[in-house]
Amino acid sequence: MAFVSGPIPQRLKIIHGFGAVAFGVKDSGFSFFLLLYYSQVLGMDAGTVSLALLLALLFDAVIDPILGNLSDRTYSRWGRRLPWLYAAPIPLAIAWVLLWSPPTSSTPTFGELLTIAIVVRVLLSACEVPSVSLVPEVTSDYDERTTLFRYRFLSGWLGGLLMMVLAYLVFMPGPDGLLQPEGYVPFGIFGAFLMVLSVIGSAAGQHRIVAHLPEHKPPPFSLRVAFHEIFQAFSEKSFLIFAAGGLAAYVSQGMTFSISNYLNLFVWQLDRTELVFYPVTLFLSVIVMFLLVGPMHRRYGKPKSAVIGAIASVSLMSVPYVLLLLGAWPEPGTLPSTLAFFAFLLVSNTLGVVMMISATSMIAEIVEAFEERTHRRAEGAFYSGNWLVQKCATGFGIFLTGQIISWSQLAPGIEPGAVEPEVVRDMVMYYIAFSVVLAGIAAYWLGNFPISREEHEARVDTLEKRRKKALDAAARGDIDAGTIVP
Repeated sequence: MAFVSGPIPQRLKIIHGFGAVAFGVKDSGFSFFLLLYYSQVLGMDAGTVSLALLLALLFDAVIDPILGNLSDRTYSRWGRRLPWLYAAPIPLAIAWVLLWSPPTSSTPTFGELLTIAIVVRVLLSACEVPSVSLVPEVTSDYDERTTLFRYRFLSGWLGGLLMMVLAYLVFMPGPDGLLQPEGYVPFGIFGAFLMVLSVIGSAAGQHRIVAHLPEHKPPPFSLRVAFHEIFQAFSEKSFLIFAAGGLAAYVSQGMTFSISNYLNLFVWQLDRTELVFYPVTLFLSVIVMFLLVGPMHRRYGKPKSAVIGAIASVSLMSVPYVLLLLGAWPEPGTLPSTLAFFAFLLVSNTLGVVMMISATSMIAEIVEAFEERTHRRAEGAFYSGNWLVQKCATGFGIFLTGQIISWSQLAPGIEPGAVEPEVVRDMVMYYIAFSVVLAGIAAYWLGNFPISREEHEARVDTLEKRRKKALDAAARGDIDAGTIVP
């Protein structure tokens, strides 16, 4: 039974969404800065760095379903999610600082980077999986769930883009920009503080609403039972269809985020001032998404909105690069080139985020489909499954970026204006080719997601009637109240 019936209070929307700031800080760091920092600044090979980040993601992806299952099984007077949200942020903050402050004075080793990346990702999952699992618990309404995800995405992007702006203007404002090593330590410290504030602040703000002893006490934890329940959840047909589309979408996102600094510096030749407008443009695109996605879901539903977002986003994103290769684009580094690039970026990223928020919101409807079939809710399992897909895919996307940089033979430490045209051409062609293929796969599978608004609303009504019938039977003494599935 949902914690809130009817419209969600505005305060709860904001407070719940604020918890996603930590994820935005992490995502910005890993996707935009970490590969550049460890390769171009600390001197590690880009292919080696991308491999370490991929392995860390794969390890974390295996752990995520266990964390989700543990979250579903948590039985406390604070509910199933809050104990995790109070316990994990402090260790996460310490690990985040260490990631940006390598303990050795020499170039970090593969093992050092792999270890600290794994620790950061696992602790972040211990915050994010319980937090996002609250969405289908708070409300069962099709559109209100989209609203909560709108605020989560807005807050997550705000946290990540804030770190980007501070990196360009405050932490690394010197002539070397992102290549100056001393700016990354305060970058890590401030990010750690923001993570703690967002997770604990969001948990405390929701405490009164969600801190209730679960109605159903789960059996004792065991790996055998946990893996059985995880496998049962992941076998849900609608989840498998989502996972196929989400996998392609997340690979594309991971590749796009991790290659963006290379493209901005070496293809579009943005200077330090113009780089500040890059995150500003991204944030404006998220504001437009915030206003656009609700009406799109009401008119087209979530699957069709995801398809529109995927196809339109990659189409518009490709235009500047194709025109550049054809010689029909203004000279990179000039004002006309920069303004036109930002205009295409604004619209294409808006539609890309529409695709991602539509896909993420679909998972909430899988919860009731699974409950109808098994009489068990598994929010944590499904959202940890989402993170499993996302992390494996994002890791592969970052790995692809590392390979693209290696294939295009971009020399470490080279100045943006000194890059050979052949290097720029190869970088762009590899990036566009992968983007188009991945967008097509994502659009096909997300468009075939089988749960419509009407089916979801009918299912929620059926589950509520089934629950009421069970409660009435328990009141008559026909069944034990402890057997009622919440």
